[in-house]
Amino acid sequence: MGIFDRFRKNVEERKNIKKLTNTFKMINGYSPIFTSYNGGLYEMGLTRTCIDKIANQCSKLHPVINGNKNYNRINAILQNKPNRLMTTQQFIYRLVTILTVENNAYIVPIYDNDLNMNVVGFYPVRASGSKIVTVDNIDYLVYKIQQEEYVIEYDLVGSLKRHYYKKEYVGETNNAIDSTMDLIDTQEQGIKEGIKSGAMIRFLARLGIVQNDESIKKEQKRLKEEQLSMENNGGILIFDNKYSEIQKVDSKPFIVDKEQMDLIKNNVFDYFHMSEAILQNTATEDQWNLFYEDVIEPIAIQISQVLTNMIIKQSDIERGLNVVLESTKLQFISNNTKLNVSQQLFDRGILSTNQVMDIWNLPHVPDAEDKRYIRKEYTEVNNLDKDVVDNNSNKEDDSDGASTSNGKKEDKD
Repeated sequence: MGIFDRFRKNVEERKNIKKLTNTFKMINGYSPIFTSYNGGLYEMGLTRTCIDKIANQCSKLHPVINGNKNYNRINAILQNKPNRLMTTQQFIYRLVTILTVENNAYIVPIYDNDLNMNVVGFYPVRASGSKIVTVDNIDYLVYKIQQEEYVIEYDLVGSLKRHYYKKEYVGETNNAIDSTMDLIDTQEQGIKEGIKSGAMIRFLARLGIVQNDESIKKEQKRLKEEQLSMENNGGILIFDNKYSEIQKVDSKPFIVDKEQMDLIKNNVFDYFHMSEAILQNTATEDQWNLFYEDVIEPIAIQISQVLTNMIIKQSDIERGLNVVLESTKLQFISNNTKLNVSQQLFDRGILSTNQVMDIWNLPHVPDAEDKRYIRKEYTEVNNLDKDVVDNNSNKEDDSDGASTSNGKKEDKD
């Protein structure tokens, strides 16, 4: 059975909904249908590069369910293969790309074939072409995958939003950048046409006698083929008295003003909270940290909270269970900073051995589990009380007698 077959629910049996398409009632009197910028926001080179950079960095995030072994199965699905078509990296990349391009994205749970609501995966769904409807006071998301339409209760879906302002269910459109997109398109067309125009005319020839249009065309063709073609490799141009003058035209390619280009680029960078240094991988540690805090971290928090509400029971949420998107593989820091962080946080019991290994992108130490150490010649945190007792016992033993060279104690005089 294919992956998309698992999306299908027997809506008639579960909610007793009849004739869905005829009985849907629009929320608040309107049907929110989502579209992107004429399909063009992802088609422009500069904007796609910005979107790709954000999605690529977010795809390094590592989803983890904290606090309970009852969620081990879902945890394994999230961390390795959310659905049959995607790895976790691909899942997050596509989800963030949809969110950045359309300002809305959905995470839809995949169920097995029974009606027990047993989750076996997750799938990122585009907001474009989707709509929210209500039947019998229950909200539903109607969406499409491979041109097939599906329906699911809205409360079961994870909904991500950007530019969340006027509407309750969806974020705003990307109309704010339309003018910049038009400028980019006009700029590219202008450069193309300017180069074409500059490459057309190479010589001007003035005929010394009056001729009709047809004769001029024939003479133009003859001069080009006989004198200006590649076959004339001698570099000498000879013409008779029909021409009073022949001049070479120095054509220059059309170049858009640098200030204008910078203005357009900065408009795009401002919209995506991006910088040229981030795009070209020349950012300093401080610049990248600002990008992480401003762009990546808010997306990570939103995905974490959405997945928590989708997966974790309310009673478990109240006990502190949640989904976290860890960023250990995403750190953009120098080796000196890594060393300082590792040293300062490890010997204070804040980081475990394997968490330090993650900072250095090294494999985990077998059987290290979550052991933590604190300075006292590095003792495991869980053994601190035991070590204090052992030390006190050793002191008492030392006061009772001195150790000999063979390890036996002698009584004091």
